[in-house]
Amino acid sequence: MEPMLSEDAIAELEKQQYRIVGERKHSAVKVCGWTKNMLRGKGGCYKLKFYGIRSHQCLQMTTSMSCANRCVFCWRGRKAPVSKEWRWGMDDPEDIIEESLEAQRHLLYGFGGHPTADKQLYEESKDVKHVALSLSGEPITYPLINEAVAGFHRRGISTFLVTNAQHADEIRDLAPVTQLYLSVDAPSEELLKEIDRPLFPDYWERLLRSLDHAREKRGRTTIRITAIKGMNMVDPAGYAELILRGDPDFVEVKAYMFVGASRQALSIKNMPYHEEVESFAKEILEHLPEYGLADEHKPSRVVLLAKKQYYDEEKKSWETWIDFDAFFKRWKDYESGKARDIPTEECSVRWTRGHVAKDLEVAEGDVEEKDLD
Repeated sequence: MEPMLSEDAIAELEKQQYRIVGERKHSAVKVCGWTKNMLRGKGGCYKLKFYGIRSHQCLQMTTSMSCANRCVFCWRGRKAPVSKEWRWGMDDPEDIIEESLEAQRHLLYGFGGHPTADKQLYEESKDVKHVALSLSGEPITYPLINEAVAGFHRRGISTFLVTNAQHADEIRDLAPVTQLYLSVDAPSEELLKEIDRPLFPDYWERLLRSLDHAREKRGRTTIRITAIKGMNMVDPAGYAELILRGDPDFVEVKAYMFVGASRQALSIKNMPYHEEVESFAKEILEHLPEYGLADEHKPSRVVLLAKKQYYDEEKKSWETWIDFDAFFKRWKDYESGKARDIPTEECSVRWTRGHVAKDLEVAEGDVEEKDLD
């Protein structure tokens, strides 16, 4: 069968510092700007501040560059494929994982001798501890996604998987991941069509079914709202209704960033300031009595809402970090058949961020546009 990406598409992506892995050309790796920032001693991303993900040990990749949407805010090139179904050859998940890890090491090799790089953090970066299955495309459509997730977990690599909520059956059948993300880009059917430009005619029903299946998951779940000024920062009650339907542990309200191919569809005026994102998040929060404003990361222009169960009344702090040891212990039970799932309450850290080392503190200064994830 034909590879997913054409030679023209691969050439365009490689200019953007992607590395295509696998013989069938459907998986890709790209080093996140925050990984580079961490290695330069400039601090980690919001995933460090919110969840305890060490940015220099984070692999950003996807198992599928194809997607069933052509979202106006997406940064990926217009040559990347769109499709409602998988119609290409398929690489083995173990090959994808090993090639992705090797690509990451190769892309970071220059930091080993760079004068501004932290040598200890560089050595640690060779030992990947987390994978963000997002980047571009729709990773959940890879037919062997559960095998890929298992392969990462067996290596002690935690998983965040991001889906556009158009593949409800795949969400239903997804094996436990460390944290599952659903993108909810609009509060109404009409606006979702304008923002996501979906291929599926029943896109709204698919979103609702995806939220229903996410609600059934016992592991950590997150709804991501990409806030586009002048377009979808409307109807906070409508967003709240969808959030309540999906019942996630967390809600991330994050600004659209004026980068990549999105500049062909939007303007820099569509990129809200952090204060505007925070204000909109608070408007949504007014309709969510079981949630609170847990955290924010100004360089990424993102605000975290969390269920109040994550607030420690005694310490007066939000405890949203992940207990990775507990997660992997439970994963072994799941894989061996001793457990049916990985409950959220068993995998949350009960100590504050004060325990994080000085060199892992989050940078709150400005970052370059090209470094924003």
